[in-house]
Parts: sequence; C-alpha cells; structure tokens
Amino acid sequence: MDFWQELLASNWGREFVAGGFGGIAGTIAGHPLDTLRIRQQSSNTGSAFSILRQVVIKEGPAALYKGMGAPLASVTFQNALVFQIYAILSRAFDSSIFANNDSVPSYKGVAMAGVGTGAIQSLIVSPVELIKIRLQLSKKTSPTGPIHVAKTILKTEGIRGLFRGFNITILRDAPAHGIYFWTYEYMREQLHPGCRKTGDESLKTMWISGGLAGVSSWIGCYPLDVVKTRLQAQSWTSSRKGYDGVIDCVEKSVKQEGHGVLWRGLRTTLARAFVVNGAIFAAYETAMRCLINQQRNIQIGHHNLK
Repeated sequence: MDFWQELLASNWGREFVAGGFGGIAGTIAGHPLDTLRIRQQSSNTGSAFSILRQVVIKEGPAALYKGMGAPLASVTFQNALVFQIYAILSRAFDSSIFANNDSVPSYKGVAMAGVGTGAIQSLIVSPVELIKIRLQLSKKTSPTGPIHVAKTILKTEGIRGLFRGFNITILRDAPAHGIYFWTYEYMREQLHPGCRKTGDESLKTMWISGGLAGVSSWIGCYPLDVVKTRLQAQSWTSSRKGYDGVIDCVEKSVKQEGHGVLWRGLRTTLARAFVVNGAIFAAYETAMRCLINQQRNIQIGHHNLK
C-alpha cells in the first residue's frame, strides 16, 4: 500500500485531505470580499460599493484577488490542520471529560474542541494574514508577492514583525472557532434531523449551516479583527500614527473615528463569511463522502480478489 492509500485509509487522513479541499474552495469564493473588508477596516472613508468601484477603475478587477497567493499557498495545510485538530479534540474531550457514548461528539465537546482549534491554528494564521493584509493594502507601485513581502518584513521588522498581532489573533480565533463549529453542528441537525449520525444531509444543508456558522462566529469577534488589521497594517501605513498595542489601538481609533470604526466593514464581512464558510463545509463534507466511498470500493475490490 502506497502513501496516499495509507493516508486515505485512516480517519485522520481523510479529514486532513477534505479540510484542504474546503480551504481552497473557501479562499477562491471569498477573497474579493475579503479584500474589500481589509480596505474598509484600514481606511476612514468609503462604503463597500464605493471602494469596490475605485479598486476596479484604478487597479483593475484583478486587484480584488491581490494577496490571494499567501492564503492560497498555505490554505490547504492550514484548513486541513484546522479540521484535523478539531476532529481529534472533539473526540478527545468527549471520551475523557464528558464520557459521552454517542457516536458523534456532544455540543459541549464540539465547542471546546473549536476553542482549542482556534488557539492552535493562530500560529499559522497570524503570519499568513499579516502578509495578506500588507499585500491587499499595497498599491501598484508597491512590491507584490507573498515571498517578497515576507522577506521585507523579516529584514525590516525581524521575526517579531512577522508575528505582529499574534496575541489578538488568538483572542479573536479561540472563541470564534468554538462558536463556529458549534453553530455548524447545531444548524445541520436542525435543518436535517439525524444527519449528524447518518451524514446524509443535502448540499443545501451543508452550505446554509456552514454559512450561518461563519456569520455567527464573526459577529462576536469583529471588533478584535478590526484592531488586528490595523496593528498588522500599521508599518506600511505612513499616514497613520503607530499603535503601541491593542488597548492603544482601540483608544486612538475610537477617539479619531468614533465607536463605529470597530464595526466598519461588518456587512461586507458577514456576506463574505456566509459565502466562504458555506463553500468550505460543502467542499469538506463532499470530499469526505467521496474519500469514504472510494475507500469502501477499494476494500470491496480487495475482498472480491480474495
């Protein structure tokens, strides 16, 4: 048996590969809206539509996909790791803490596993999002390409510069992922009772449940995301005074632009969240089914040969 057959023969291998497919689908589907979100959060003027219009006219439609190389290059591993960690933790929490004998994790196990997953994956997400944000805020004359940006950050700001905003990324992602996975599991069961055990929900159920999971997870942590964007963007934004940390960023932003600044770009983010996370879970669940069916066919074939 070769490497791929061995990998896909195990639960963790299938979850890892399916998570990668989900991440790719989500990145491609939502990156244009993510670019609008970043530009809204980092500026103090313009609605999503006006920013979209300016970007398309001045920089061309391709600018909406600027910076996609950074998340797309790492998204397979990153999203695969997220789903893998979540699967491991959800099973571990149920067996060791809640002693749940059901075939599926309890909702408490799901939420706790999500929190742990969010904290762990921040190690990867923080530098990737830093590079992505710098690229999305750059103009035509600025250097493009994630590798060039990473080298520039390391040269001018050091390794600490690459992890700028890491603490607030954990504060954002840990609770958000708990809400994220809990909402998905709860909504899919409500839309298709019994599907958590049978796995026979429709593509529509996957997409809606995933979309609502993304929306709910963003609502609670959105102000933290605005602050994170500003902290990670500040070294290239010469028109704004530097921030000394999270509290300083919040105080200066609110003082200069009002409390509404902490929710700037929320509608764009929620629209993107529904599209992206619907695509992620639909792709993940579909890939899991295909991989499981493929493994069953292989096993049947081996049995017939005997």
